[in-house]
Amino acid sequence: MSLPGLTLTEKLGLAALHRCDPEKAHGLSLWALRAGLASLPGVITSARLETRLAGLALPNPVGLAAGYDKNAVALAPLMRSGFGFLEVGAATPRPQPGNPKPRLFRLSEDRAAINRFGFNNDGACEIAARLALRPKGPVPVGLNLGANKDSTDRAADFAEVLATCGPHVDFATVNVSSPNTERLRDLQGRAALAGLLAGVVEVRAGLSRPVPVFLKIAPDLTPAEIEDVAEVALSSGIDGIIATNTTLSREGLKSEHRDEKGGLSGAPLFEKSTRVLAQLSRLTEGRLPLIGVGGITTPEQAWEKIRAGATAVQVYTAMVYEGISLAAKLARGLELIAAREGFARVSDAVGTGRDRWL
Repeated sequence: MSLPGLTLTEKLGLAALHRCDPEKAHGLSLWALRAGLASLPGVITSARLETRLAGLALPNPVGLAAGYDKNAVALAPLMRSGFGFLEVGAATPRPQPGNPKPRLFRLSEDRAAINRFGFNNDGACEIAARLALRPKGPVPVGLNLGANKDSTDRAADFAEVLATCGPHVDFATVNVSSPNTERLRDLQGRAALAGLLAGVVEVRAGLSRPVPVFLKIAPDLTPAEIEDVAEVALSSGIDGIIATNTTLSREGLKSEHRDEKGGLSGAPLFEKSTRVLAQLSRLTEGRLPLIGVGGITTPEQAWEKIRAGATAVQVYTAMVYEGISLAAKLARGLELIAAREGFARVSDAVGTGRDRWL
């Protein structure tokens, strides 16, 4: 199945953005959304698309990954953009500028991007205030939790952000998999991860309403490390795993920017992230829902993630090349594929094709 072509307005908009510095283009795209310059489809849903994720009711299983709306400044238009759920952030306890610029690179030949932002954000208090004012609607909004670069207790940072923002979100994600904060990925080890998640779950217990907590992991873990993550996640009381964040691998890239430091996202990540997803699906045996992220551009690729074990999927980098209309195209494409394959609901296909990725 091929995606419908871009509208003339979207083609012109993307062409203009691609003539700008990538980080400036990122900011301009958010401004355009807030200014109402994009044609938005509203909520995309149907009986076949409706999905339950850790107690959340999703209109459809296509979500926006963290990193696009870092500071929760465009929630209203994003909720009308066709996504079934949104994840903003990452947020850290204190505001921080992130790493020096330039720190975002388009790899157009590879349909990819490399970033080394380093959790640049306005801080948990400012982001919480925006989340508190977000419009109500059927699209759940979650927050990616991060740690300050200069923190002496990064595990405590995650709990602090949840305490500050938890009353205003529908879910939260513990992000220990960004490669752009030094030694952050060390928190994916069994003992460190268990302690960190225990602190987050303790804070979650004190919130006025239950908030599902997800764990976002890297695609560069060994099979043994993936097994450790699965065991800790199952015993910790969290509600799901997001697989995966960006990769440090540069295998097969063509772009002149291929050797830039940072995390690689986009098309080259698809197979690697899907294999990690399938391994987690085998290890967790349906006891935790999984969210598949990495390299999704077409409905067929979203379908492959679901068949590999994902209850829902997330996209971000592909929007650089396909525009904001990608969310609606993926959701409608999933609906058509499920009908063609004889599934009453997209969610009925979760894990049905896992073995081909193991």
